[in-house]
Amino acid sequence: MRNSLIFGIVFLALTACGKGDYLPRPKGYNRIDLPERAFVSLQDNYPYQFERSIHSKVEADTFNLAEENWINLAYQSLGAKVHLTYKAINGNEARLRDILDDAFKLTAKHQIKAYSIDEAVTRTPRGYVGVVAELSGEVPTQFQFFVTDSTQNFLRGALYFNTAVKNDSLAPVIEYIKEDMAHLMNTLEFKN
Repeated sequence: MRNSLIFGIVFLALTACGKGDYLPRPKGYNRIDLPERAFVSLQDNYPYQFERSIHSKVEADTFNLAEENWINLAYQSLGAKVHLTYKAINGNEARLRDILDDAFKLTAKHQIKAYSIDEAVTRTPRGYVGVVAELSGEVPTQFQFFVTDSTQNFLRGALYFNTAVKNDSLAPVIEYIKEDMAHLMNTLEFKN
């Protein structure tokens, strides 16, 4: 009896597995449907004006309630926010230097996790100076920018996601929002 039980188990083990070729399943990624691109003008009384994506919702920034001109552009369907912070320079050159130092320090804080930080200086159609920083690696913000007229106004933006998904999976969304931010920068106008 014992021999036939052992023979039966060995027989089943040998015949249960087919000799077909085994191929591992390829890695799957989340399907991300990106919306059609369309823009609308910012509709509130801020010291700046720009065109924003219709897929973003303007929210008051709750991080610093004293700063009434700080806002978030929330891409709810994409799980992302662009934090926009505004500072008045009022012709004070020392204040501009301090604000610029802070902006570069905020970007540099990500050097610990970033594989690289690529910065580029640009000029907008209205003649404002902008700096764009693209960060690669598992960093909380993959895209940051600021635009200034160098005398009166400074606007900084940073892209954040509400998810712990790896950045390579978010690459299409990051590229989509980066194009929206380029449009924002190119349509930005300071009111004073």
